Amino acid sequence: MAIGRRQLLGGILALPVVARARMSHAQTDGEIVVGMSTALTGPSQALGVGMKTGVEAHFQQTNEEGGIFGRRLRLVALDDQYEPLQAGPNMRALVDEHGVFAVLGNVGTPTAAVSVAIANERKVPFFGAFTGAGILRKSPPDRYVVNYRASYAQETAAMVRGFTQDLRIRPEHVAFFTQNDAYGDAGFAGGVKALEAAGFARARKLPHGRYQRNTVDVEGALARLLEPKATVKAVIMVGAYKPCAKFIRLARENGLDAVFANVSFVGSDALAAELGRDGDGVVVTQVVPHYDEALPVVVDYRRHVAPRDVNFVSLEGYIAARAFVESLRAAGPNATREAFIDAIESGRPIDLGLGHTHSLSRDNHQFSDAVWPTFLKGGRFFPLRHWGDLRTAR
Repeated sequence: MAIGRRQLLGGILALPVVARARMSHAQTDGEIVVGMSTALTGPSQALGVGMKTGVEAHFQQTNEEGGIFGRRLRLVALDDQYEPLQAGPNMRALVDEHGVFAVLGNVGTPTAAVSVAIANERKVPFFGAFTGAGILRKSPPDRYVVNYRASYAQETAAMVRGFTQDLRIRPEHVAFFTQNDAYGDAGFAGGVKALEAAGFARARKLPHGRYQRNTVDVEGALARLLEPKATVKAVIMVGAYKPCAKFIRLARENGLDAVFANVSFVGSDALAAELGRDGDGVVVTQVVPHYDEALPVVVDYRRHVAPRDVNFVSLEGYIAARAFVESLRAAGPNATREAFIDAIESGRPIDLGLGHTHSLSRDNHQFSDAVWPTFLKGGRFFPLRHWGDLRTAR
């Protein structure tokens, strides 16, 4: 049933290309076919749709400017509903049926756990996934896995610095709310590592509530943080926007007066919409600059994305696509997958429009280490220059 649903949705979303899918290898002289398996329906669809929107915007811009050495870019996006059991068949369909050159912008850690294995097996570049998990950041890196964004470890380290240094919250007053899967595990591990680096040896014993993926069953997780023995003043949140919003709302209704800090995967604008007036003071660490910044890449993004689609997720899709396109250009005309990876590892500077160049190598497959904390006020996100500003945010 899952495969039938994937094939149907894939046909709807990529209707112009399905009839030609079996011929994609023969047509690569005129185009470069890129794949994506992501959540286009279901509880996490805002993330998948946002990434797809950003990628397609940059692809359209590139095509209008002449393509890659005269070749047009074409995206084939298949729906996996943020479920690993659908991501696997999607990945194989993208490689075997659609003949994609690479896979770009997939959403999620649980799905990546399946997808990365297939990409490595088939030697297909797996580029710019919307996840900060460690499984995509091995040392040394997997040859075919290339990341744009900072890791969850880097995001949670920024949270811990903000809690302990700026807000003077003691480490023993930090707690966790995480999704009960590889995504939640990755964020929890990053937070524990940051707390241990700050000198707190008992980080793994801190209050920790969990919920099941693609549900909003958060009551049990909240109960863990409301136990009488716990004194919680800050919560590291590693989840999706609907359960995180419900958790924050219920926590405040039950008297939990804490700083709620979410990693970027939460889907900031969807979280803001879910929270409404209850969102003031909620933190989200971003791995892209604010979409009102004057950086060159943000200016370009605002020119090519409809105002209704402007958000942190589509901006990440746009920047990840830009990193992919610039890497393709560095690989030269008619580059193979191997030449593409070789160009990335060459150390050649690549300008993404973030105010400085990026150079990757065999030991470094991640473009950006930057984390931009933001906070909600009146339904809008603002840059969090100093965590002390949260005291006046509510």
